[in-house]
Amino acid sequence: MTKTVVITLCRTRESDVSAAAGQLGNLGQERVQPARAGSQHSRWSHLLYVAPFLFLYVTLLVYPLFAGFWLSLHKADFFGGSRFVGFENFVRLSNDKVFVGAVGNTFYFILLTVPALALIGLGLALALNRQTRTAAFLRGVFFSSSVLSVTIVTLLWRVVFAPDGGFLSNVLQAFDRTPVAFLSDAKLALPAIAITTIWWCIGLPMMLFLAALQQVPRELYEAAALDHAGRWKTLWHVTLPSIRRTFALVVIIEVVLQFQLFGQAYLMTQGGPNNASRPLVLFIFEVGFNRWDVGYAIAAGQVLFGLIAIAAFAQYLVARRKEAF
Repeated sequence: MTKTVVITLCRTRESDVSAAAGQLGNLGQERVQPARAGSQHSRWSHLLYVAPFLFLYVTLLVYPLFAGFWLSLHKADFFGGSRFVGFENFVRLSNDKVFVGAVGNTFYFILLTVPALALIGLGLALALNRQTRTAAFLRGVFFSSSVLSVTIVTLLWRVVFAPDGGFLSNVLQAFDRTPVAFLSDAKLALPAIAITTIWWCIGLPMMLFLAALQQVPRELYEAAALDHAGRWKTLWHVTLPSIRRTFALVVIIEVVLQFQLFGQAYLMTQGGPNNASRPLVLFIFEVGFNRWDVGYAIAAGQVLFGLIAIAAFAQYLVARRKEAF
């Protein structure tokens, strides 16, 4: 009798436990379903936040990129006439001596300006990384040229390079030297534009390097001082490794910017003499707006885009490989 009662009680408890477990399972499923619905709702709400950016990105960047490439395959003008010619525009570019010369001038200009901007900007940042009024004043002086328009900058430097009464001509005459017509000399026109550009653009690299130098931990300099490291060793082993990412960033930014040389060459030399200072963007402008050959100009623009992308990606790979080592 007692055994029967005990078995009955155990079975009753087991049934109660299983019923309770079933209720808990149903309750868990009911809670999981709203959670899943809530996560899906949050995903759609996040997409709504990103939608304006995606719309502008596709409208202003992705669509013009593909539309430009499609138009570069046409013989087109500003009057609506368009005829599909395939890659004929790119073949014409490869045989165009003016275009090839413009590409060479652009690379030569980058070689003249980018290393100078990076090294001079770094030197100015190292010299002016001080908490003094004089350093603050000089930082403002060196950065002030960057806020000027290209028209003012070129007008200023045309006066400097003028062969009659210009600043450099007066200096040369003071030392009994013959004045040089920098902007009319095929060998000196592009270096003169490069000097103008360096003076104009030096503020941005300097400020980027200053920001990077101020982020270097002071403990590293204190440890170097305890090891009796001199200024050059501290610069080489502490400062430069700490700002290598900023150095790579400055080089990439300047390469992309100097590929787009236009205003200085257009306002100072008009691409002359004898196409010696004609950059790629000026060639695109003249073909598109003077000759109205839109398809040909856009094909040259596609080449420019490819060159910028390759140069920036190569700089990124080099910087990444240096960090790996």
